[in-house]
Amino acid sequence: MSSHAMNPSTARTDIDHLVALDRAHLVHPVANWRQHEARGPLVLASARGAWLTDASGHELLDGFAGLWCVNVGYGQDSVVHAATEQLRALPYATGYFDFASEPAIRLAARLAEITPPSLTRAYLTLGGSEAVDAAVRFIVQYWNAVGQPSKKHFIALERGYHGSSSTGAGLTALPVFHRGFDLPLSTQHHIPSPNPYRHPQGGDPQALIESSVAALRAKVSELGADQVAAFFCEPIQGSGGVIVPPVGWLKAMREAARELDILFVVDEVITGFGRTGTMFACQAEGVEPDLMTMAKGLTSGYVPMGATMLSERVYAGIADAAPAGAPIGHGATYSAHPVSAAVALEVLRLYTEGGVLDNARRVAPYFDAALEGLRDHPLVGDARCRGLLGALELVSNKATKQLFSSALGLPDRLFASAYRHGVIFRCFGDGVLGFAPALTFSEGEVEQLFERVRKVLDEALAWPDVRAALAA
Repeated sequence: MSSHAMNPSTARTDIDHLVALDRAHLVHPVANWRQHEARGPLVLASARGAWLTDASGHELLDGFAGLWCVNVGYGQDSVVHAATEQLRALPYATGYFDFASEPAIRLAARLAEITPPSLTRAYLTLGGSEAVDAAVRFIVQYWNAVGQPSKKHFIALERGYHGSSSTGAGLTALPVFHRGFDLPLSTQHHIPSPNPYRHPQGGDPQALIESSVAALRAKVSELGADQVAAFFCEPIQGSGGVIVPPVGWLKAMREAARELDILFVVDEVITGFGRTGTMFACQAEGVEPDLMTMAKGLTSGYVPMGATMLSERVYAGIADAAPAGAPIGHGATYSAHPVSAAVALEVLRLYTEGGVLDNARRVAPYFDAALEGLRDHPLVGDARCRGLLGALELVSNKATKQLFSSALGLPDRLFASAYRHGVIFRCFGDGVLGFAPALTFSEGEVEQLFERVRKVLDEALAWPDVRAALAA
């Protein structure tokens, strides 16, 4: 366990004051606002390596890397130094009016170097949602530019997540992001998730792949090939429950999209930067998308940044059709921010020269084995992972794969139990526990993580309503 802890002089009254201010003023993302007001925040104070310390001095092993993002772990001094030096030299530079900064230029070139060969241009954003929104705008602009303006429909996957912007939240296929927001839009459509545990063809990888391809073809046929602009997908569906499609699925979908003349967009916001073993998940199958979105691990969460990568085909289609001297009307004040770019360059160096990716590949088999070791637990129906991205799916009946009733409120209760046991992981609403530890995790930390997870599961197993559900 880390010896790094918060300053003991922090008074209880100071913490209470912070909690009161939070309840009164801070709007939290993806939260029930009234429920949050009632119970208040869990105030984090410091972090080092894989360990967090809250404002009360309670230490927590972070099994989720913040929000799938702190890939290089907390407290990397070289990253802090890169940010500090850039703040001193040039804290801000606009990308408008032909201005640029050295970090942004070097980062764009580096991203073109490490992404699949099809991707040659980088539009730098401040996060994943903005990267998805930019991709949609570029796609609409592209089809208009090349004389196919009827291509306005987008297809994505059920249980997919593509951010929470006004547009991206419609591509996302999770009900909480649609309810009350008038989404999805009439131009946004979804096909079944390639979930081996839940799909009717899940027991046969090739049959599942063929089913997904057939679903994409059928949806394009229904809408009309001349009406469909693009297909969006995550190589592994993150917020949908860490759904790991069979090997070959991504490549088959890419080939189908090419045959259907629709753009293929890979969302690597969660899976990018070594999370699944390769630098980007699509590289494991040699997939070359038309566009790619990324964020999170790009800066390891130290500062905000994302990117939308474009193929030369898409970039040139837009650029060549623009009227002479007319700008392409997309941009933001903080696009290509020099401090974020400087941090990203150092994080990318740590992945390769700092041994972070090598460590992740070395530890991944232990992570896989630890997940599999919990498959025999009475509450666990499925264990799945790729690289250092994994999940346990809890069920009340292993034979029928029956989920626990939402009335039990298991996600909140499991999270609270985990917090007491000094561990953080993701508790999804349908009984899936998600894990995405820092790529710097040691074998010992993997062991500690799942020892604590087992304690949480054992505690839940003893709850009377859970035992009753298992016996039903």
